[in-house]
Amino acid sequence: MAVKTLSQIKISVLDLAIVRDGGNATDTFKNSLDLAQKAEKWGYNRFWLAEHHNMQGVASSATVVLIGHIAAGTSTLRVGSGGIMLPNHAPLIVAEQFGTLATLFPHRIDLGLGRAPGTDQLTATALKRDDQAAMEFPANVEELQRYLSEGNKNGRVRAFPGEGLDIPIWILGSSTESAYLAASLGLPYAFASHFAPAQLYKALTIYRNNFRPSEQLKEPYTIACVNVIAADTDYEALKLATSFKRLFWSIIIGQRQQLKPPVKPEEDFRDSMEEAALQQMTKYTFIGSPEKIEKELNQFIEITQIDEIMVASAIYQHQARLHSYEILGELNKRG
Repeated sequence: MAVKTLSQIKISVLDLAIVRDGGNATDTFKNSLDLAQKAEKWGYNRFWLAEHHNMQGVASSATVVLIGHIAAGTSTLRVGSGGIMLPNHAPLIVAEQFGTLATLFPHRIDLGLGRAPGTDQLTATALKRDDQAAMEFPANVEELQRYLSEGNKNGRVRAFPGEGLDIPIWILGSSTESAYLAASLGLPYAFASHFAPAQLYKALTIYRNNFRPSEQLKEPYTIACVNVIAADTDYEALKLATSFKRLFWSIIIGQRQQLKPPVKPEEDFRDSMEEAALQQMTKYTFIGSPEKIEKELNQFIEITQIDEIMVASAIYQHQARLHSYEILGELNKRG
């Protein structure tokens, strides 16, 4: 098997629509569109948005609306969900919503599906999420596939628009269970290693070993999502990363907050046990200068043999965030 490198695979963006401290959702949406437009120019393949609820620091709760906003402001970039939490929605509604998007933006919409609630249990109840919803995820994926298929023309319930349109379905996951499902359905697989790294290699192996070709996909196709914070120097990247680390630490301790301004790396102190917990959750985070980022991502790609890398970058200053993605885009263009 030929060894893949960063310059030989596709790169994409995962935008969590993070609201920074002192900002608001309006700023976030403006910055998301600006990032998407520049990512398109820099050669990125996809721009995905994630569904989250009841989080003051995340503005992507109306994921479908944001996908339409980003798609309307770009022309070639694939735009989609990373993902839609299917147990929060009726499959028919998802088929109709994404059918509408695919009608407005033909051959550019991706439908990534996850089974988690994207929130806490109390909010999941407010979403009218059924207690058995996660258990029914495989059946709901197949129901959704049926609504989007040309073969449903004689069905008593049909999706208009949606039926027969080009809307690739992806299975998203952070565990081996999702790998088995993606393989059995012959669907592409995206793993959330940016926050759940523990089972990445095992899940990829299971997916590849059990993959069954389908009408949508003939061979396994994998994406791994990672965190990248790139800057001109290692020190500057470490400083930018203090915002990211404080954000993830707030998640670990259950005190979610908005993205804070960076501080000097030497001022961002946690004791050894706290730092170990943070490192465990953010294992696949790449921080540094272009040379360091390129070296470490090439090692990651060689080991995982992924087909595409998707990047999340929680950086406080918008221009610094843009520059981080620009650096990665330039590294990807090196032949």
